[in-house]
Amino acid sequence: MHGLGNIDYEKINRRVKICDYLVVAQLFLQDNFLLERPLEPKDIKPRLLGHWGTCHGINVVYASLKAALGDEAEFVLGPGHGFPALQANLFIDGELEKVDKHATRDEKGLAYICKSFSWPSGAPSHASPATPGVICEGGELGYALASGYGLALGHPEKTVAVLIGDGELETATALASLNLVKLLGSHKANGRVIPILHLNGYKISGPTISARKSERELAQQIRGFGYTPIEATEENLAEKLRTDVKHPFIIFRSEKGEGGPIRFNGKKIADNFLSHQIPLKNAKLDIKELKTLEKWLKSYDFKLEDIR
Repeated sequence: MHGLGNIDYEKINRRVKICDYLVVAQLFLQDNFLLERPLEPKDIKPRLLGHWGTCHGINVVYASLKAALGDEAEFVLGPGHGFPALQANLFIDGELEKVDKHATRDEKGLAYICKSFSWPSGAPSHASPATPGVICEGGELGYALASGYGLALGHPEKTVAVLIGDGELETATALASLNLVKLLGSHKANGRVIPILHLNGYKISGPTISARKSERELAQQIRGFGYTPIEATEENLAEKLRTDVKHPFIIFRSEKGEGGPIRFNGKKIADNFLSHQIPLKNAKLDIKELKTLEKWLKSYDFKLEDIR
């Protein structure tokens, strides 16, 4: 099943950086997408709406899943508010262009997905059914695992990886869906589901419950539902996804808002709930925020050939 060769973590890391850049560009930029000149206020969208904090983790999971299982696995995204990460991955893989002729993998396509993100008549800030493969509006947290089991029902050939946000795991629907492993997980007529808990510690306004449990307490809760908990980080997630454990439940630990501003104006941004939405929301008006954004974008060393 997993005879796909060695895992190239350097390739995974490069893909994640590309997608992280595309996320930030979608959130902030309406021009100067390749940073061919210093950023100016006119390059920044007049209205900034979206979510950064979960996106790096989504990009890591997407890249690791492709490296570990290739096209064997289906991917179900729970935290749909991280839509710019999903769109970035679909864009560089050419999947977006299949349904939108303007999303070409060149400078014009890059400008198109960035300018139209979270904009009237463009793409919404959350995942929506207009996106290839999306069946729910991305703000409806809690349904991912149930959807994943539904996808595996009656399809023994399928492996379905389901990313669940740790804030999402606090919903009644997500918690109740954990019981589905008892109903579907052992029947030969059904496929395999791999839940992945994205444990980044914070939700929109504070810490998450799962992240405040001890490692043992969280593992015991997961075992109680019938899964085998498997701890993972960015450095080994792809390897963990190749597990042959019967009912794995991967606990993927990452930093909220990783790669973005660590601190700004005396406030902790990364690894804190303040990275959940837009970290530099006054970048159009505040020159200090604009320069911080420029430094952030340049840290990814993005080039146009990265998307070709």
